[in-house]
Amino acid sequence: MKYPVTVYGDPLLRKKAKEIDKNYPNLEQVIENMWETMYYSDGVGLAAPQVGLPIRMFVVDASSGADEEPELADFRKVFINPEIIEITGEEWVMNEGCLSLPEIREDITRPDEVAIRYFDENFTEHEETYKGFAGRVIQHEYDHLEGILFIDYLSPLRKRLLKSKLLNISKGKVQPHYKIKIPVNK
Repeated sequence: MKYPVTVYGDPLLRKKAKEIDKNYPNLEQVIENMWETMYYSDGVGLAAPQVGLPIRMFVVDASSGADEEPELADFRKVFINPEIIEITGEEWVMNEGCLSLPEIREDITRPDEVAIRYFDENFTEHEETYKGFAGRVIQHEYDHLEGILFIDYLSPLRKRLLKSKLLNISKGKVQPHYKIKIPVNK
């Protein structure tokens, strides 16, 4: 089942997500639905808050980066209750987009490397370090669990220039090829 993607303006995207345990209801199905939603939406990562679930989980498929980083050919992982241990390395700029911010892409500076502790879909604990494209996607998705969007890294001037686009997203005046959940403005 494809979930609608929660877009900018929904307060859930600005809240810190909650940890879950292995007894989370229908966890296997939720993960499968997240994969299906991410692939249908042409994403490389998807965090649970982006599909209306306030839980600490995201999925990443960084295999699209295998042309430049061959080790990513089979990179497909589920991250449950992740905790970033350290972010290091040289900062580099990459043009980022986000399914929750359709039609917006911006150059974002992030460090090259991330060390992270997490549980996989079987609740097996891992502690690993990722660099390059995978490291960047993981940092982007992790930010969603903390209530941070990639636009938060932009200068105040750049944010002001995006104001009308952000307002249009929050009002549902965008038409991505995937289904979105328009925020209820009270």
